[in-house]
Amino acid sequence: MQATLTQTIFEDLKLINQGKVRDIYDLGEYLLLVTTDRISAFDVIMNEGIPNKGFVLTQISKFWFEQMSDIIPNHIVATEVSDFPAITHKYRDQLEGRSMLVKKAKPLPVECIVRGYVSGSGWKEYKEQGSICGIPLPAGMVESQKLPEPIFTPSTKAELGEHDENIPFSKVVELVGQEVADKISSTTLAIYNRARDLADTKGIIIADTKFEFGIFDDQVIWIDEALTPDSSRFWPKDLYQQGGPQPSFDKQFLRDYLETLDWGKQAPAPPLPEEIVRKTGEKYIEAMFKITGMKP
Repeated sequence: MQATLTQTIFEDLKLINQGKVRDIYDLGEYLLLVTTDRISAFDVIMNEGIPNKGFVLTQISKFWFEQMSDIIPNHIVATEVSDFPAITHKYRDQLEGRSMLVKKAKPLPVECIVRGYVSGSGWKEYKEQGSICGIPLPAGMVESQKLPEPIFTPSTKAELGEHDENIPFSKVVELVGQEVADKISSTTLAIYNRARDLADTKGIIIADTKFEFGIFDDQVIWIDEALTPDSSRFWPKDLYQQGGPQPSFDKQFLRDYLETLDWGKQAPAPPLPEEIVRKTGEKYIEAMFKITGMKP
């Protein structure tokens, strides 16, 4: 595997966006999406990278995009560097296994979140209001309990360093129109239901996840990442017990550590101990192996 990669510098390629994890380059007809080893928590990018993380996220995304191709088309054009434009080949060592050539879709201004269990910010809201994102839920539920049915709980897409805000479905309609709003809502639930059932056979509970969609050739397509430990809560099925927090294969492990610190959840990020970096990386790799059967 490559050395930990937290920054890409491809001087003869046009960098158009650097997100919390991904660097995006404009290659003319297509975009080059490079998944680094950066990790963020509470919308703050940590100083340390997580070994193999970019590889893990890319391979898991590739797996899920393929699994759902009959539900909705996605943005992937190629995932092998040899199939990328020749100008990228000199950067093969940094790109191999952690990059995708993708279509130039216009991203929709909505994070499409689906929740199957009461957890995270949803649990906090439920305790206070008996609802999640304004959707009333049965009384007497406990933390990490499975919901009667998965629910669509969209949010805004915040700028880097800002926090997403939950929005009602009516706001989604206002932002993208009724037809597209209905499409992304139903598609989000369809993907989640299939992924949840497949993951269950592999010993993983997908508690919640978020998707992004875009418009390409007047059609809604699935973009960004797909059911990764960055965008989802993965719990080990054999250890699941409702009534409290769950052990996880995702960056909740990192969040839990940060919650023990006297830190205001604003940049700059606190330094991470080597053990936390290593254990976080191990959880990502375990998730990839359980889902795809791959090892780095």
